[in-house]
Parts: sequence; structure tokens; C-alpha cells
Amino acid sequence: MTGCAHHSVFPTLSGEPPAVIAHRGASGYLPEHTLAAYELAIEQGADFIEPDLVSTKDGTLIARHELNITETTDVGAHPEFASRRTAKTIDGKRAEGWFADDFTLAEIKTLRARQRLPFREQQFNGRFEIPTFQEVIELAKRASDRTGRVIGVYPETKHPTYHRSVGLPLEEKLIELLDHYGLNGSTAPVVIQSFETTNLKGLRKLTEIRLVQLIDGDGIAPDGGPVPGKPYDFTVSGDPRTYADLLTLDGLKAIKTYADGIGPWKRYLVGFADSAGRDRSADDSGEKLGEPTAVIRDAHSVGLFVHAWTFRNEPRYLASDYGGDPLNEYRQFFGLGVDAVFSDFPDTAVSARAACRK
Repeated sequence: MTGCAHHSVFPTLSGEPPAVIAHRGASGYLPEHTLAAYELAIEQGADFIEPDLVSTKDGTLIARHELNITETTDVGAHPEFASRRTAKTIDGKRAEGWFADDFTLAEIKTLRARQRLPFREQQFNGRFEIPTFQEVIELAKRASDRTGRVIGVYPETKHPTYHRSVGLPLEEKLIELLDHYGLNGSTAPVVIQSFETTNLKGLRKLTEIRLVQLIDGDGIAPDGGPVPGKPYDFTVSGDPRTYADLLTLDGLKAIKTYADGIGPWKRYLVGFADSAGRDRSADDSGEKLGEPTAVIRDAHSVGLFVHAWTFRNEPRYLASDYGGDPLNEYRQFFGLGVDAVFSDFPDTAVSARAACRK
């Protein structure tokens, strides 16, 4: 298994140390997408905090992983909103629950965040508000002033095709807010990401902010590699390509025309030796790693940086090769040349990076 080099130069696109992106904040410790989780991530040394963005009914961008807020808020405990429970089809998938775009911002602010994963600490449920994107930007600016280091924001536009279809497009409001805070430029500490392609191409016409094409997978194939999904805008337009097609050399060259980097699920970089074929969320602890792929090398060859996701400490997320130690996973990926990692545990990622520099 490849390990990180113990010297000052990393095999990243720039040669600089890889960045640590706090995935939904320090979400391994506190409920995701809360100001408290972002604040903790900054204290732990994260370079970026990552808010996923959805829209309220009245057009305010808020930080939630999905439009469906059933699992991540206490909305089910609010009898005044019982009648709002409904079913919607988003990105081709039917889901039931309560959805952010059926609530005004004032109503969203009466809710409190909950820990989504049952095996993580539940003691903080009900304590924290749902933040707006504006509040996240202001938090990052305050933290930058306080700490003397630049804290970046790394927003993801969630379900862009759906949002536009219901008259709540995300992109213009996102750029308007960034522009208001002086963050609309190629050198701004901001990266915008999306699993779709059309909205990234549209954003490229609006801004010089760095853009990232996210690369998703639907599960693990029998050969241990990912079962490739596809951008939802491809589904809508009838484009037969999948995310795997975007990772070919020609696909990467095409991405370079509208984006600055890729954000692949880490199984596109290092798969398993073999697998019976399974869901992506299944336990990884019994799996053996396969050989690294050429994706990082190929992306770097066309000038794209690679930000891999998602790194977590719990044993269920660690292949057997890592011996239950999350530091070993970071060492491998840092040694392979990833330019950044999305982590639920930013302190662990920062420690691993520091160890690689000694």
C-alpha cells in the first residue's frame, strides 16, 4: 500500500500540501451543517468548510445535505408542520417527508438540527439552528480574521435541475452572495461543486471561482470497482454517458473546459480487490484494497486537481488493509497525490497531513 512521502513536497498538482475540507463541518462530532460543526472544524485546522446548499420556499440558500429535511431536523416533532409531509420525485427518485422548498426561512429557523447517523453522538440533537449560506460565509470571514489564516468555503449546489424546475435556481443567488462579500474571483477562497454538468457550465459564464465536477457511484461492482452513476442532467437530456466516461482522458479534457478540478468518490481512485457487489453504504471493514487507478495521474496530466471524498474514522468505513487506523487511509491517498480530502473528522486529516510532512 502506497504511503505518503515524509518530506515537504507532496505529489499534488501544485506540489503544495493537500487541503482539508470539513465535510458538512466537523460532522463526525456534531450534527452536520450547523454553525457549531463548522466552528469546530475551523478549530481543528480545516482549510475549507463545506455547506451543501438547498433553497427555501422564499428563495434563501440554506445549508442542508438534501432538500428532504426529515432525518436532519426535528421537523417531525412540530405538529404545526404535520400537514407539510408529502412525497416528491427529486433527481428521478421518489422520497417522502418534509422538504425545505415547502418552508419559508422564518419557518426553517424554528427547527433544530439532528444527528443523521444513529451510531454517532445524539446528545447534541435539538441544540442548533439551520444556518443560511450567508451565515456560513460570515462565520468563515470572522474565523479568518480571528485566526489569521484563510478559511475557505466550499459550497455544493444540490439538485440544480430540480431547483430550476420549481423556479428556485441556486446559481445566481450563490454568485450574488459571494459577490456581495468580495468572494467572486479566481483567487477567492471559494470552490463551487456539483454532481451535474449543465449548471457548472452555466456558472463558468458567471464567475471565475474555481469549479469542481463531482463524480458519484451507485455501489461496488463484483470486480471491486465502483458502479458508475451518471449526472442527473444527463438522464434528463438522454445523454448515455456515465461518470466513468467523464474519467477517461477525453472526459477529463472535456471537464477542463468548464471546471478546475474533479471531486471523485474515493473508490474511483482505489477500489477493492474484489467484491460480491454491494451497496455503497455497506461495511468496508472486511474488504481488501485493489490497486490504485490512473485517475489522479490522468487528471493532473490535463491540469485538473483531485479532491476525494469521503474520509471517516469509524471502522465500518475503513478497508481491512488500514488495520482500523484512519491515519493509514489518509497516508495512502496523500501518497497518491490527492489535492484535498473531504473529511468528517478534520482533526484526523490535519494530523495525518502533518505526519506526512515530518
